[in-house]
Amino acid sequence: MTSDLTLEIAAVAARLVVDEGMEYGPAKRRAADSLGLRTGGRRGGAELPDNELLEDAVREHLALFCADTQPAELRALRELAAQWMARWPEFRPHLCGAVWRGTATRLSTLHIELYCEDSKAAEIALLDAGVDFDVASAPGPRGQPIDTLLCELPCRALQTHVLVRLSVLDHDDLRGALKPDARGRSQRGDLAALRRLLDTPDTPAPPLAAHAPDPSHEHDPPGGSDPAGSHA
Repeated sequence: MTSDLTLEIAAVAARLVVDEGMEYGPAKRRAADSLGLRTGGRRGGAELPDNELLEDAVREHLALFCADTQPAELRALRELAAQWMARWPEFRPHLCGAVWRGTATRLSTLHIELYCEDSKAAEIALLDAGVDFDVASAPGPRGQPIDTLLCELPCRALQTHVLVRLSVLDHDDLRGALKPDARGRSQRGDLAALRRLLDTPDTPAPPLAAHAPDPSHEHDPPGGSDPAGSHA
């Protein structure tokens, strides 16, 4: 049974995710610290909420405080993702994170995974598009570091720039990435799947995956293993 303290951490963390655009891992740690609960991997004897519990709390917060604005912001971010994913078919782009899961707001980072034969090809594609970017490193699905490309793309619908994190993965990593989460929902989607979501505006959450969850991935975070570490 989930403790009251864990639920309280989840509620505070959800506010940080929605109102400040924080990623799940930092939001959970700041929430616990703000409640005065600090010790190692636990906080004052309270378990940190897992990502499924935090995602539930985020959805509750959105329904209570952002119901009038969040659906339009989510659609704008998904349309922006579709626009750029259509430019990179050779990289087999997949959308993941909050924009795919349906919990994003205008403050959210747009997470796109690129499955490339040549990691440098993604950098060249950005340069050819006239996009400035920074290169960072993050843990990959095989325990090896991967490149992540950070850039800001203009979003006309939101009249702002959106932070985009492109995770550059090996071409063969896509097979394992398509496994569903513990609730049977897809953790990422390609351009065709994203367009289906856009064609069904009343269904913000990702669809159920075509097959049952793999128990070995039972604790994967919503939106996938997130090699960029946004849900750490």
